Amino acid sequence: MKLPRNLIVSCQALEEEPLHSSFIMSKMALAAAQGGAKGIRANSKEDIIEIKKEVDLPIIGIVKRNYKDSDVFITATSKEIDELIESGCEVIAMDATISERPEKILEELVAYTREQAPNVELMADISTIEEAQIAEKLGFDYIGTTLHGYTKHTKGKKLYDNDFAFLKEILQAVKKPVIAEGNIMTPHMLKKSFELGVYATVVGGAITRPKDITSRFVYEIKDMI
Repeated sequence: MKLPRNLIVSCQALEEEPLHSSFIMSKMALAAAQGGAKGIRANSKEDIIEIKKEVDLPIIGIVKRNYKDSDVFITATSKEIDELIESGCEVIAMDATISERPEKILEELVAYTREQAPNVELMADISTIEEAQIAEKLGFDYIGTTLHGYTKHTKGKKLYDNDFAFLKEILQAVKKPVIAEGNIMTPHMLKKSFELGVYATVVGGAITRPKDITSRFVYEIKDMI
């Protein structure tokens, strides 16, 4: 496996966010590495190339891009696959939900990636148990809970609802390594995910989005000032 059994930090900032910059994301990844992270998840070919200049950690690469008439935006087509292969990332993550796709069906996109980059591992970003099982049959190397709560059929749900009930079900439903991702907000939650048996856990906004972190602090005192 190219990914370690450890903490992976997601270093992403979209165009509308204050820290949107490949340079800034590379430094964010460096800070995460110095703090003990053993892997990085990053968005876009440009960010990944800059991050690789700063850290010697395996990277889960994605490209977020919106397509008309499709809810799939994480590595949705072969165009994004090509960009990620060029970036040199060790793992490519893609939307593996049942949502309508803009180009190839999921099976074809997996086959395309395997043909173009047989040494790159694949991570399935899923939202349901059924999607996890389909992804396993398609040969994904890792199953990630990334999109639980973000698809039409899981909207509003949280990975940690009911004491991580969904994560427990995923761990029972598939044999491939499971990566917990999605609103892991505290060190305690990170520890809990490993106690349940995940292979690795991705933490993003709780570490790398200072705007959101600040907002949570401000929210706690909004009725006091």
